[in-house]
Amino acid sequence: MSSADLQIAGLTAMSTVDWPGKLVATVFAQGCPWNCPYCQNSAILDPRTPGAVPFTAVTALLSKRHGLLDGVVFSGGEATRQLGVVPAARQVKEMGFAVGLHTAGPYPRRLAQLLDAGLVDWVGIDLKATRANYPEVVRRSGSGAKAYESLAVVLDYARIHPDFDYEVRITAFPDSPGEEYQVAEYAKQLGVRTLALQKARELGAPPDFQAHRAGWDAKFAKLQSDIAKLGFNNFIVRAD
Repeated sequence: MSSADLQIAGLTAMSTVDWPGKLVATVFAQGCPWNCPYCQNSAILDPRTPGAVPFTAVTALLSKRHGLLDGVVFSGGEATRQLGVVPAARQVKEMGFAVGLHTAGPYPRRLAQLLDAGLVDWVGIDLKATRANYPEVVRRSGSGAKAYESLAVVLDYARIHPDFDYEVRITAFPDSPGEEYQVAEYAKQLGVRTLALQKARELGAPPDFQAHRAGWDAKFAKLQSDIAKLGFNNFIVRAD
């Protein structure tokens, strides 16, 4: 398995939003095992679709961006779905760039492999519901156990490596199980330092997804206020 095996749906040459405080290129890996109703990259979820961008396009970009880019974020889809993400991350590191990762946590063993090998400098990990209601959101059985195991992998690694950075992300949407506060409260109990509350958008989501309902803005504002009172070291709100 090599970096050439990574199936890439798209490549953003420069992003200021995919890794807070960093200027990065973003690699969107093809395919995801979950099917969240609000997914902003719903067009690239099918794992049977071949990649549209060769990894050589990533390395060619990086070879021209030394001193301009801080790193590369592997996003998706779900980047940890593919074995090729490991050699791809290693190659990016060898080129002198930092590596960030967006993950929903369906593959905790591969996440641990990346972290234990020192191939990832920052992780943005999603929490979508309580364990019991994960299948309602992601439409896959057994998903809650995988997601919370991945969270434990990130937190355990962060305890051993104080310089490692991460954020836990909760995306709120009108038809969710309504557990965002409970999830945030549990994250706080686990010692999560940085939590991001995100308001789902319709851009890129499946055509039947509705990001707005009567009273939703007020409900989100209260949720934001309530979570802020939990006292995270860093609390980020993305509502635009």
